[in-house]
Amino acid sequence: MSAPLVFDRALLRRRLARAAMLGPAEFLVDRVADDMAERVGAVKRTFHRALDLGTPTDAVVRALHAAPMVKSLIRAAPLPLGLNGETPAVVADEEALPFADASLDLVVSALALQNVNDLPGVFAQIRRALKPDGLFLAAMIGGASLAELREVFAVAESETIGGVSPRVAPFVDVRDLGGLLQRAGFALPVTDVDRVTVRYSNPFALFADLRCMGATNALAERRRVPLRRETLSRAAGAYSERYADADGRVRATFEIVWLSGWVPHESQQKPLRPGSAKMRLADALGTVEQGTGDVTGRR
Repeated sequence: MSAPLVFDRALLRRRLARAAMLGPAEFLVDRVADDMAERVGAVKRTFHRALDLGTPTDAVVRALHAAPMVKSLIRAAPLPLGLNGETPAVVADEEALPFADASLDLVVSALALQNVNDLPGVFAQIRRALKPDGLFLAAMIGGASLAELREVFAVAESETIGGVSPRVAPFVDVRDLGGLLQRAGFALPVTDVDRVTVRYSNPFALFADLRCMGATNALAERRRVPLRRETLSRAAGAYSERYADADGRVRATFEIVWLSGWVPHESQQKPLRPGSAKMRLADALGTVEQGTGDVTGRR
């Protein structure tokens, strides 16, 4: 069964190309790239062949070039934007990876995979491209991102056109990612969340940043008519009414979901067999063990 078509991938590529022409807003991906370099640096091993998958700028490439444990780095992106002669690169869609099985030691991705239609399939392809004991580390836009924007557009459209259309992507929930990684065959899955609050002088400054991120509406089920001026004006007004601080600046929340997993290998830690413990839990906790049928003290 094919994955549901949530995103218009061709439109997304055009939006990214337009963002590059406008001059991309890079503060979020730069923050993620610096954090990613730290996380990779905390792993005490050498990665001989690494892949940066889909990151919309060269921020991760720049950050990892300074990491001594990454010996060789390739970049794959759906558009030849920001590619340079110093880093080998291929133009490839994240949903169709052109890499041989067990050919990579490390795959990283920053703020790209939230826009794929078949996330479990992408995870499975990454898993196949990694060698045994290879590491997958990614940061994605999470489900709580831009909740303010989603709310004010719902209010504005209800008041001006009598209905609500999808405008903010249904980003993945962090609670689902561990299961998706295990389903794709990764071991030792880990997820965590970094929430970033960005303040803008007004809602239109936020709208401009989203445009320069290539992050405007690319949903397949989007409303196919131009946004009405009165709807945009009402959304901006509702945003200022509900999410402005005392100084008049408005807040926007971005949730960065981090995930990592390893390709299984015999050297990795494994859970102990049931019944192999050498100490009773009650002894370790310094408590008195009671059986499930013990009703002492109850009437």
